[in-house]
Amino acid sequence: MNRQQRDKVYETQARAYTEGSIEFINEQWVFFEKETDEASLLEEHFLQEIELFRLNRWRKGILVEAGKISFGDDCLYLRDQDKVRVRKHLVYSLERLLERIHQDAFFQFVTTLNSLGFSIYDCLYCYNHLNFLSEHSPKSGVNFMIFDNQEEICSVQHHFCYYEKETDRFEFTLNTGKRLIIEKLASS
Repeated sequence: MNRQQRDKVYETQARAYTEGSIEFINEQWVFFEKETDEASLLEEHFLQEIELFRLNRWRKGILVEAGKISFGDDCLYLRDQDKVRVRKHLVYSLERLLERIHQDAFFQFVTTLNSLGFSIYDCLYCYNHLNFLSEHSPKSGVNFMIFDNQEEICSVQHHFCYYEKETDRFEFTLNTGKRLIIEKLASS
């Protein structure tokens, strides 16, 4: 699984975007989140990926200035009450962990998490022990993650050992008591 395939997995995750509408108030663009009706200035998302809903489809672009989205060679100006969505950021330590694990372990982890009703964007906390280990030595340890999908909580322990063989074991425990363990072995 190359970087483009991983990026596609990120894009198709539930709750990957914060969706809402915008209004031009007091000479500023204000973003209102759909779920919480919380208001924030759209300028907080300058030079970030943003999607605009026009002509019954989402168009992905970059917010380049107040009220203007660039779509490569094309630009559109925002209108009052436009629907927009902004990509959420992953918890940094989770993002680094997902970059470092083997592609098969990545796929198994994400698909299992999704099958339990969670998204990688539901991560509240991630302790990534791999970040603290030397690149050239054998690596083993445990990473800890907590996910909240607004209905349930999921705790994940990632036990890893990267030496002559690569071993990744994920232990999922939900607040309901449901438990699931998956393990991936690969040769180095």
